[in-house]
Amino acid sequence: MDRDDVAWHGYWPAAPTPFTSDGALDEPALREVLGLYLSQGVHGVLVNGTTGEWFSQSPAERRRVAEIAVREVDGRIPVVVGVTAYTPAEAIDLARHAAGVGADGVLATPPPYVHPGPEEILSFYAEVSGATDLPFMVYNWPRGVSADISAHPGLVRRLADLPRVVAIKDSTGDWLRMLGTVEAVRDRVRVFGSFLHRRGLAVLLELGGDGNIDGGGLGAPFAVPYYEAVAAGDRDAARTWADRYSALSGRLVRPDYSGIHASPIPQLKAAMSLLGQPGGQVRPPLLPVTDAESLRAIDAALTESGLRDALAATAPVLPGERA
Repeated sequence: MDRDDVAWHGYWPAAPTPFTSDGALDEPALREVLGLYLSQGVHGVLVNGTTGEWFSQSPAERRRVAEIAVREVDGRIPVVVGVTAYTPAEAIDLARHAAGVGADGVLATPPPYVHPGPEEILSFYAEVSGATDLPFMVYNWPRGVSADISAHPGLVRRLADLPRVVAIKDSTGDWLRMLGTVEAVRDRVRVFGSFLHRRGLAVLLELGGDGNIDGGGLGAPFAVPYYEAVAAGDRDAARTWADRYSALSGRLVRPDYSGIHASPIPQLKAAMSLLGQPGGQVRPPLLPVTDAESLRAIDAALTESGLRDALAATAPVLPGERA
């Protein structure tokens, strides 16, 4: 199995998992947020990733989120389920459940907290990716797990050689290392990274790369047409959409993926609330954004970037109209 066995590309939200004010999984809000993504024409969706707060969910809740996502999306776009866990056995259990409910693929970081070395990372991925027939996406997330796959020469290529690995989501925060991933494995697996800016456009057009998986999908009104312009070879349109996306992301997220006004997930959910979108509440240990200054700054970013106007002007896209 390799990159040609999947059609994964373009702009994917990493969906938040909405919780109610008393901390319960908000299933109606989860269905609404998935419906929002479908209406915006995104090209795929990831659930139970970092933005999905997998770390504060029980295994039963993670399974339920996967079930709802697969059922709600109903084959219109790919659904990849995050199965990150501390041990291979835990990740395998979640992966087998995802396969059983009809997910299109699974994703995992290296085990958090334990600081695995290259051979341990390779062993983990060999065991977990081989446990099902699903296509597998490696997730390089050093900010969250304190292990940077791209820092070890040759490791990315060894991971790409695993039989079920078809994609790598490289969120290293070191843009040059991400470019190294593109150069090393673009011919064998799909690479999702940081491409939603003019430098990224040059990489997509000259070196390769396949898409962005973006925490929460706020930028969909700019990012979806960006990737469609790239696919069409329309460089002028792609530059325009890249600049509009950068005007939003640069006001909210630093290059290392930290949030400017709050922790990234509370900041995202605050922004979604200000836009009237169904992001729901965060769950401890995260705390909601409540101070007026931060909320004003987030609100200003949504307005000054042109996102509010874009959302107001964009006619809904019927689910399934865009691939």
